[in-house]
Amino acid sequence: MPRERNLSRVRTRPRGGAVAAAGLAALLALTGCSPDGGKGGTGGDGGGEPAAGGTALHAVASLTVKGRAPKTGYARDRFGTAWADTDGNHCGTRDDILKRDLTAVRFTDGHCKVASGKLAEDPYTGQAVTYERGRSKVDIDHLVALSDAWQKGAQQWPGRKRVALANDPLNLIAADASANRQKGDGDAATWLPPNKAYRCDYVAHQVAVKKKYGLWVTQAEKDAMTGVLKGCPTLKLPSGGAPTEAPERFAAK
Repeated sequence: MPRERNLSRVRTRPRGGAVAAAGLAALLALTGCSPDGGKGGTGGDGGGEPAAGGTALHAVASLTVKGRAPKTGYARDRFGTAWADTDGNHCGTRDDILKRDLTAVRFTDGHCKVASGKLAEDPYTGQAVTYERGRSKVDIDHLVALSDAWQKGAQQWPGRKRVALANDPLNLIAADASANRQKGDGDAATWLPPNKAYRCDYVAHQVAVKKKYGLWVTQAEKDAMTGVLKGCPTLKLPSGGAPTEAPERFAAK
């Protein structure tokens, strides 16, 4: 089946000595974003102007701020069976994301189970990573970790909504396994990708997921998100993905 690209990825690279202004350099160091927000435009630093509607920066201001709830009761199966086929294409969600994000994909069964492939430029490290089934250096990461979601609203949801979040392509990305495991269940206040060129898109997707599902953020998290997105103020809020409720055949405890 054809590979789809639902996640935008920043592919900017350092511009060398051409960017010499000290103020701009300080901004880039703080946010980890390129001056154009990774979109090839002329975003700048916002200049104190209100964020435009439809941007990730505008959306982050609308997120509800609350304290982190206890992790009590969290377990992976509270979000359903891992990598459920919620879209009904007869392939598990993990393989769907591998097909979407890898290149040179080979299958074990002709069309579904990914046997091998290459992550040409890992979003978290910027390095090429090889995927081989059973000995993988590639994880499928929840951009908003399920534990983080549990502590910020998901424990109050019906099971089918949690299943939807766990399998929503908007919230999933193939990434270097080592970097993903360093992230753990951290939010934007505690972990950002080492690859600074991807930080704007990374945070924008977290904002999109939290807004779509009605998850809240802590004040420290919101501040961190805003700090990153001020470096790419024209970056549009990502959209799409799956419905926010899985089909009736799925359930979670």
